[in-house]
Amino acid sequence: MRIYALLYGRFGERHWWPADSPFEVVVGAVLTQNTAWTNVEKAIANLKGAHMLSPDRLYAAPVSSIARLIRPSGFYNQKAKRLKAVVEYLVTNYRGSMDAMCEKDTPLLRDELLSINGIGRETADSILLYACGKPVFVVDSYTYRVFYRHGLVVEQGGYDEMQQMFMDNLEHEAGLFNEYHALIVELAKRYCRTQPRCDGCPLSGLPTYI
Repeated sequence: MRIYALLYGRFGERHWWPADSPFEVVVGAVLTQNTAWTNVEKAIANLKGAHMLSPDRLYAAPVSSIARLIRPSGFYNQKAKRLKAVVEYLVTNYRGSMDAMCEKDTPLLRDELLSINGIGRETADSILLYACGKPVFVVDSYTYRVFYRHGLVVEQGGYDEMQQMFMDNLEHEAGLFNEYHALIVELAKRYCRTQPRCDGCPLSGLPTYI
């Protein structure tokens, strides 16, 4: 929580995840794999412009049409198949209702999401936290970089171990997890880069092990 306070004091509230609906969060979580968010915004704008940003419309659309619209996100053929798989899961199991999906018990829903082709732990947990408002901490490469450099995780640690560290040491509040993850991303983009810029970093007073 000391780290959270330092980051919040510097960066303030991040207002993440930017989306007009929970379903848009799901789409963004798939499209943001291996690309910058600016590219995702362009792809989502294309979907909106074509009136395709709904479970029913994407369910009925051929993969080739989806791929063409999401081209700015990169790996568009692969992501179109993944997006189609998510939509088919949502329509088949929950009649396209995000509310119905999000009512499911968190561990069971996480297992379901992970069973979808192309949906890994970070994507599944992003859907759980940002689309469903469930208190599941999202871990990404930025999280690992920041906390490894400050000696709080081991180099060979994996996703589950890092996630458990947060789950064990924070109150299980979706709002807190949401803000904390967004603040870590902001820190990594501004200071804790591949080549770190430690001068002026809000965590500069903490021990580092770069």
